[in-house]
Amino acid sequence: MKKIMIRLSVLALTVNFISCNDKKLEEVVEIPKPEEKTEVVLGNPEDVTADEGAFKMISLKYGYGDLEPYIDGRTMEIHFSKHHLGYTNNLNKAIAGTAMEKMTIEELLTNLDPENKAVRNNAGGYFNHNLFWEVIGGNNKGGVPTGELGTAINTAFGSFEAFKTQFTEAAMKQFGSGWAWLVVGKDKKVSIVATPNQDNPLMTKAGYNGHTPILGVDVWEHAYYLNYQNKRKDYVDAFFNVINWEVVDSKFNAVK
Repeated sequence: MKKIMIRLSVLALTVNFISCNDKKLEEVVEIPKPEEKTEVVLGNPEDVTADEGAFKMISLKYGYGDLEPYIDGRTMEIHFSKHHLGYTNNLNKAIAGTAMEKMTIEELLTNLDPENKAVRNNAGGYFNHNLFWEVIGGNNKGGVPTGELGTAINTAFGSFEAFKTQFTEAAMKQFGSGWAWLVVGKDKKVSIVATPNQDNPLMTKAGYNGHTPILGVDVWEHAYYLNYQNKRKDYVDAFFNVINWEVVDSKFNAVK
């Protein structure tokens, strides 16, 4: 009889254990819904101002998101309000109290001491980005160059498509950070130049030819990484969809 009681007790425990497990299996578990993508709220480029100094922030003629899908708004905002602002403020600090405060940015670049890294890097960053913002966006982005500039490109490269190929190759071959440029010589002939870091062809004392940049593509990763990651070629291809050739043409015609 005692043995039977023990067996019954064990059986009762087993049934109770199974019953508890059954309850756990029957519990309703709420599966969280996939997180909804929150809309990125972009700032206003007009709100970005430099610290007091000789050089100011350029005024953009478009909003951060106006170049999508080719260049995303978040990249544009960070590029303009962080990177470009940083170059501007650091340039003003580097030239404070010197004769360079009275120079135009072009004069400063032409005459700078290449060993003065603070001026070289930040003056280059300031000029390069100013040009970049000017030659993209607006109502005339995309398309092909016409007029005298179109003729000059066809003469120099054979066709606009050949120019695109060579310009893209220059941008792709730039190891690490830098720029690819369409430049104009004093003879009004155009050519392609690539420079590292924030250098540009106006820096004659750094060994460049002094030709005037009229179009530049920024191939620093901060210009494209959020959207294109390591696909620089895709970014450069997309860049051609946001070029404002009307502005580039005006810069070409301004070269004396």
